[in-house]
Amino acid sequence: MGTRLTHHPIVILALPRRSDPAGKSLADTGDFGQTRAMKTAPRSARPLDHLVLPTASLETARARLESLGFTVAPDGAHPFGTENACVYFADGTFLEPLAIGQRETAEAATLGGNQFTARDAAFRFRRGQEGLSAIVMATGDAAADHKQFEKTGLSGGDILDFGRDFVMPDGEKARMDFRLAFAADLRSPDFFGFSCQRINVPKADRTKLIAHDNGVTAIRSVVLTEPNPTDFQYLFQELVNEREVEAHSFGMDIRSSNATVSVLTHDGFAMKFGEKLHGKERGLRGRAIVFAVRDLGAFDSALDKAGIARRSALGRTLVDPAPGQGVIFAFEAE
Repeated sequence: MGTRLTHHPIVILALPRRSDPAGKSLADTGDFGQTRAMKTAPRSARPLDHLVLPTASLETARARLESLGFTVAPDGAHPFGTENACVYFADGTFLEPLAIGQRETAEAATLGGNQFTARDAAFRFRRGQEGLSAIVMATGDAAADHKQFEKTGLSGGDILDFGRDFVMPDGEKARMDFRLAFAADLRSPDFFGFSCQRINVPKADRTKLIAHDNGVTAIRSVVLTEPNPTDFQYLFQELVNEREVEAHSFGMDIRSSNATVSVLTHDGFAMKFGEKLHGKERGLRGRAIVFAVRDLGAFDSALDKAGIARRSALGRTLVDPAPGQGVIFAFEAE
């Protein structure tokens, strides 16, 4: 059985001393934990919005994802040099395969303080061109999130406002505007999170985009690894906006309103996903995404027919990473 941890985040970096409303330093009183948590209003966990999957080529990512039975949206371009080809699901979540469309523009954005391009560049420098670099939560107020991230010492940089055209399968375009608030931990420089507020949401029929031949309907969980998972408890408590963390012998789980974020030890990951990890490098690593599928048997048959290798673990079908698919994809019955 797991242990539920509900401590309020403790600031772990060198930060200015904080005071309570009476002016008494929290560092002096030791009032970082239970007492402070009792003074804070209950939280409502944010929903998972999407996952960022760096890739070397959108063309390669599109081909790989379509071979797995996903419907992939038309390419979209960001104003700061990156581009995506998203996969949307009926539960409102999506995957964002991300490539560099205009390198000079992306580099200039990074030099100008754009945290999205800067952290994408950090991931590619340290981890290569394929993988899982960020967890994104939906929010109705990114500005408030940014203030909270700053307050807890977990801000990943300045807010980012931008807009882009969204292209439907029939070619129809609609303008979308976003505001992002970043959360990060310096001990894991190539993995981050942010909350995403949609400032302008056009009315568009996505029925065709959320219909997948493989029967996938939702993202159930995202899985990361770290030798000591609870070292990053505070980051995920703030990102998900949920204090309750379930600690267990293989790591920890924190539940958003629609999915679970799991951080596992190497042994825990090997037990659940059948892959032994080597080395003792610290820091968060994105490892797997678990999807809900309507008919697992039909999905397995489709993979076999397409000649795509699969394996099984704990009742799930696993497809190992390949170019355009940077982490393990796990599929389980609804």
